[in-house]
Amino acid sequence: MRVGIDVGGTHTDAVLMRERDVLGWVKRPTSADVASGVEDALAALLAETRADRGAIGAVMLGTTQLTNAVIERRGLARTAAVRLCLPAGQSILPFADWPDDLRDVVSGGAHLLAGGHEYDGREIAPLDDHEVDETIARLAAAEVEAVALVGIFSPANPAHEEAVAERVRAALPHVAVSLSHEIGPIGLLDRENAALLNACLRPLADRVVGSLERAVAAHGLAARIYLAQNDGTLLRAELSRRHPVRTFASGPVNSMRGAAFLANVADALVIDVGGTSTDVGMLVHGFPREAPAGARLGGVRVNFRMPDLASLALGGGSVVEARAGDLRIGPRSVGHALETRALAFGGDTLTLTDIALAAGLFRPADFAHGGPRLERVAGLPRDLLAAVAARVRALLEQAVDACRTSPEPVPVIVVGGAAGLVPDALAGTSSVLRPAAGGVANAIGAAIAQASGEVDRIFPLERRSRDETLSRARAEAIERARVAGARPDSIEIVEVDEVPLTYLPGNAVRVRVKAAGDLAEVAG
Repeated sequence: MRVGIDVGGTHTDAVLMRERDVLGWVKRPTSADVASGVEDALAALLAETRADRGAIGAVMLGTTQLTNAVIERRGLARTAAVRLCLPAGQSILPFADWPDDLRDVVSGGAHLLAGGHEYDGREIAPLDDHEVDETIARLAAAEVEAVALVGIFSPANPAHEEAVAERVRAALPHVAVSLSHEIGPIGLLDRENAALLNACLRPLADRVVGSLERAVAAHGLAARIYLAQNDGTLLRAELSRRHPVRTFASGPVNSMRGAAFLANVADALVIDVGGTSTDVGMLVHGFPREAPAGARLGGVRVNFRMPDLASLALGGGSVVEARAGDLRIGPRSVGHALETRALAFGGDTLTLTDIALAAGLFRPADFAHGGPRLERVAGLPRDLLAAVAARVRALLEQAVDACRTSPEPVPVIVVGGAAGLVPDALAGTSSVLRPAAGGVANAIGAAIAQASGEVDRIFPLERRSRDETLSRARAEAIERARVAGARPDSIEIVEVDEVPLTYLPGNAVRVRVKAAGDLAEVAG
């Protein structure tokens, strides 16, 4: 058996599964500290299902905590950038394209050193031992908490990054070190940004993973712990401590994967309505369609492959304001305080949940402990309910239209705790599916996720054939999936991209290979 947990802005969901069967699920309010909400949801799930704790092999967590830390500019470590590039790569400095408020919080200085490699792995310039020692001394004096090491074309040859990392760790064992070749593919500036974001999240990730480990141990579980990452697969807890930036956007991806699983539909549009926001995206062969261009995380451009989503500040906790004919829905939300601030719960704030209860879209029984009372919202004007419904429909139809790639109507799977806000008919759709247990599709998506490994780099073809190069890349991706926790006999190559690079001297090709497999600890 395995447990999937997803922490949203309003609710924390937990589900227990055996193979493809959902054995039970719970929904609890997200706590301000996140950890106690996770523990509460886990305790409630174990109590409700009366599961044999020794039979639970894995616990998977999807959380927005690390994403929110960057968005809200809090809990981030002071981080230095060390770029191994001279005499090249100095025209644009690290942190150059960061939002000012985020740079002020994170930047612990930038240091440019001799080093780096050509696209085929040949050294541009050797490391200067004296220069490295001086840089380490400056890092110690600046009292930085984290360091990102970034070498030119380090995905092709990581030797310089690894050599400097070894020396930094030996001299400054308390400093978290991130290596860019482990974080992103080629493309110096975007890879550097991803490595810097990863580095500044390392201390917080250690606390998040540690709190989950304590919660699991407190309930007598010996299960292996995983965190969901943004491609719908999983990272072992120890790897998520090192690569926390990979967990960005894992929540929407979990919901989409869970929706495909519950509806048994591989190609459809998914609308995931939570307590704070709504995400709309397209499923292709059971996985979210990827965005075609570089993503931005907290205003910083990175070269991750991220899901192609239309996100709306629309959820069950969205604040509704109607004054003198001016109707506003969001972007403010009461978030995890829904069950204290919303009118139906005795609060003083009108939310979309209040509107949905008054319109009969939600029932009091849909909420934990049956908290809301209909008489508190019974007096809401009928014209207000109609105006809000029309506005919500218009916003959702715009998002659906933005995500479609064809004029043909598409089926839509509606999931999320506030799925009742979505009407039964939307322009541009052929049908609206509402699978059972769709309210916890995010947790189910985490529970069914696989482990994966990926290779994305440039290979010169001067010394080996194309077939040998692809075979080497496949073998490396399979090994990375195995290290990530996949059962060796279940690993399959799920994606291969090959792009000839005619603008480089010689014969070179960029190869991206992704492998995925079932988790070794929970495979049936």
